[in-house]
Amino acid sequence: MVIMKLQEIHDCAMQLPEAERAALAADLLYSLPSILVDDDDGIQEAQRRSSELANHPSVGCSWAEIRSELGR
Repeated sequence: MVIMKLQEIHDCAMQLPEAERAALAADLLYSLPSILVDDDDGIQEAQRRSSELANHPSVGCSWAEIRSELGR
């Protein structure tokens, strides 16, 4: 068994093509347990807004409208 240090793993991973790095990153993230931290009630607020948008779609706006407002 070969044991690599974290920096060695990082260096090897950074040499992968972009698509393979993305796949590796996704695999690593999905391997972690889902933990929601809501120190500032952000999750509850996001769920409230999502529910409001689902019940009243007219309160939302499109991504194009947001970009336009930002001047992009």
